Amino acid sequence: MGICRRFFALTLVMLLMLLSGCGKGAEADENAKKPQTLDDQVDAIVVGMSLPEKVGQMVMIGVHGTEINDDSRFMLNQYHIGGVIFFDRNLQSAEQTKKLTADLQAQAAKVPLFIAIDEEGGPVARGKGFIEPPPSAQSIGQSGDNTQAEAWAQKTGNRLKELGINVNFAPVADVGNNPREYSADGQTAAKFVAAAAQGYESAHVIYALKHFPGIGRGQVDSHIDRSEIPATKEELMAQDLLPFKEIIANHSPENFMVMVSHLIYPALDKEHTASLSAAVQTKLLRQELGFNGIIITDSLEMGAVSKYGDFRELGVQAIQAGADIALVCHEYPRQTAVYLGILEAAEKGVISEERINQSVKRIVKMKLLHKS
Repeated sequence: MGICRRFFALTLVMLLMLLSGCGKGAEADENAKKPQTLDDQVDAIVVGMSLPEKVGQMVMIGVHGTEINDDSRFMLNQYHIGGVIFFDRNLQSAEQTKKLTADLQAQAAKVPLFIAIDEEGGPVARGKGFIEPPPSAQSIGQSGDNTQAEAWAQKTGNRLKELGINVNFAPVADVGNNPREYSADGQTAAKFVAAAAQGYESAHVIYALKHFPGIGRGQVDSHIDRSEIPATKEELMAQDLLPFKEIIANHSPENFMVMVSHLIYPALDKEHTASLSAAVQTKLLRQELGFNGIIITDSLEMGAVSKYGDFRELGVQAIQAGADIALVCHEYPRQTAVYLGILEAAEKGVISEERINQSVKRIVKMKLLHKS
């Protein structure tokens, strides 16, 4: 009788252990079946990238011609460039633009390209004839009707998306009296910029606030040379920065970039342009304003920076300051120098791979979120 009881007890224990093991196996199977989060997908992609591939994601270039060619293929395949900006030299017709965007995307290896354009409206508009240019920001602002800003942004965004363009370097968030600017009053400008932001988000197109921390007070064209903004930090915060602060506080950083200017703001940094300044990008934009999205430079070929530095160093300085993407709009040798400069700095540890990964994760995440 005692032997039978012991046998029964032992059998029961083994059965319970077996059931418990099955439960754990089933639980493991369930966990394996759970879909990866977006962050998991991003991490997996970035881990699978070589250092040259990561650095390529951090450079955006302009290409030449209305169709893909050996030069653009080389830049995308050899240097793994992660983004392209279009100008009128690339745009002939709607069908040609769709083919060009598709052909460029076909060269992208692991993640899609950013394909960008400056379609602000008014004096800055591309693809005339098949992209209807919005009125100037100033004329929309003078109407007093911010719903116009939203409607035009959504209409423009929808058209760009049809053409395969996924980033618009607009709206201009500067405060001033220029035709590119909504208003010389910070609060009014913020209201119109916020409306435009909503329009682009409705169209599911990435937009870029420019030119941080504001060039409305500027007197010299940055394409030609650098200049200083003599405002105090308090003045900048009370006026120039209001449109940027509005969007950063109320919109997801995964929907927009911030483009930094090539002006000098002595109240923030006496020596460096905003595009090369850690005080502007890391301390003010990231830490004080809390922006955790993508920071992109204005084109590094503009005279305000190219006159004062070597292209192999400019990209490095921009990344060290806090930028995620260095924009180089025109010449392949300069684009190559920027890419190789950043890569060399990363290989030597001048820029840590951890710092590179921070930028690449932001970039890949935005691309996956906005993948067509």
